[in-house]
Amino acid sequence: MSELPQHVAIIMDGNGRWAMERGLARVQGHQSGVESIRSIVRAAGELGIKYLTLYAFSTENWGRPQDEVGFLMNLLSNYLDKELAEITKNNIQFRMIGRLDDLPAEIQSKIRRNLKATEANTGMVLTLALSYSSRIEIVDAVKKIAEKVKSGELAAQDITPDVFSRYLYTAELPDPDLLIRTSGEMRISNFLLWQLSYTEIYVTEKLWPDFRKDDLLKAIQEYQTRERRFGRHPVRSKN
Repeated sequence: MSELPQHVAIIMDGNGRWAMERGLARVQGHQSGVESIRSIVRAAGELGIKYLTLYAFSTENWGRPQDEVGFLMNLLSNYLDKELAEITKNNIQFRMIGRLDDLPAEIQSKIRRNLKATEANTGMVLTLALSYSSRIEIVDAVKKIAEKVKSGELAAQDITPDVFSRYLYTAELPDPDLLIRTSGEMRISNFLLWQLSYTEIYVTEKLWPDFRKDDLLKAIQEYQTRERRFGRHPVRSKN
């Protein structure tokens, strides 16, 4: 496939709705959603996507019923254990953005383990957004910059968009080329607000547990028909 997006970000939405449509408990939708994660990570690696970022758990999600949050944390814990061997075998580098300290201690430990175990891998970079809020990310960046200015390490007049980006959680990642949102919702839900400034957005009615490789291909093919202007001339022609 020509002209692949370098960085694909996905808002994985619709687990609860998928379960309710089938008369199942919401948690069973989340469980089925993990299978979609496995499928899409594998497919993205096969296609040659360099960066894949998945919005897995927002800071707002802590406000869900306690039993649902507990189930999600157990799912995450199991995923971190079970997938380590596969992502290592496939040369995938694991990363996380968000507030690590918000997560249970056991999960923090497993995340640090996976970061360390895959840091030398040179294939696709898989990033999970966990306890993530883009507004908090921006505020955290502002605080760090303010401290640098106060200490004299950074002059206010030297703060540019590029400098600001280096203080975000995503400092080592390029901005997404393509954002995919499942379940048909037309919003970005406090996800990568700064980084999505010029990202192409693709919304599908598919609920996340039903999203598979063919759906990823459709999103990429749609992306390949678009002209990315960045406010200027197109960077490439339509296919």
